[in-house]
Amino acid sequence: MKKYIDQGKNDTRSGFGAGLAELGRTNPNVVALCADLVGSLKMEKFIEENPERFFQIGIAEANMMGIAAGLTIGGKIPFTGTFANFSTGRVYDQIRQSIAYSDKNVKICASHAGVTLGEDGATHQILEDLGLMKMLPGMTVINTCDYNQTKAATIAIAEHHGPVYLRFGRPKVANFTPVDQKFEIGKAVMLNEGTDVTIVATGHLVWEALIAAENLEKQGISAEVINIHTIKPLDGEAVLKSVKKTGCIVTAEEHNYLGGLGESISGFLATTHPTPQEFVATKDTFGESGTPEQLMDKYGLNNKAIVNAVVSVLKRK
Repeated sequence: MKKYIDQGKNDTRSGFGAGLAELGRTNPNVVALCADLVGSLKMEKFIEENPERFFQIGIAEANMMGIAAGLTIGGKIPFTGTFANFSTGRVYDQIRQSIAYSDKNVKICASHAGVTLGEDGATHQILEDLGLMKMLPGMTVINTCDYNQTKAATIAIAEHHGPVYLRFGRPKVANFTPVDQKFEIGKAVMLNEGTDVTIVATGHLVWEALIAAENLEKQGISAEVINIHTIKPLDGEAVLKSVKKTGCIVTAEEHNYLGGLGESISGFLATTHPTPQEFVATKDTFGESGTPEQLMDKYGLNNKAIVNAVVSVLKRK
């Protein structure tokens, strides 16, 4: 299988900060809003270089979404920044009414998603956000896997007209995708071709899927690994082409299995090509306080869980 090299661990939120800073230099219509979490969202460089294009809203996330919607009317491209929990659950009504229903060109940028938020605990570790956002008509939903891809996605969504939810995280993770990549919304990325099983992963689980594929290869199992960074619109063509070859699929995500990437793929395959599937995701539960590594292990969100899921799904082919 193709080997991927960790170029040095970094947090995906820093990729967002770097992408936003670049947009500040290249697109005069980009503005940024934050709900009192500038440091956590790595927005300092954008603010330093474009102080007149930044709005500190304070701990008033619902107000931030309304202001962002209003800024689009004047041709601005607002990027909002706060934790994923506060970017979705706390402000769902405002997003639905003022942004999605009104088709406003707002980029909702959410850090500290999933259990890898870590020690802050269950109240902050949202595992329902992808489901909440993908159900909104017209909303594009993106979940990036590393620093480079997050930077590229941040830059790309400024050129896409319409509301976007961009999800990224807090911990330092492997940075392995190309520095100069072209990010295409809605286009899956083939990472490793295989013949026995399809592994589709998103976000922090992409690197874990690659590790799992290496371990499976040692057992004589050929795993195809696909990075689906865009949850909506889903690249169904890529999924269908792969499962027609392999005959089974494992989906992996740092999210509840209800409402996430796996459910989207399951629904798609049910109507196009019914295929045995196993889900690597949280099982209808909240998180808890702990280190990211402890929580990913406890909730079955790592390469070991992916290997186990592959073994299970192969028995159902």
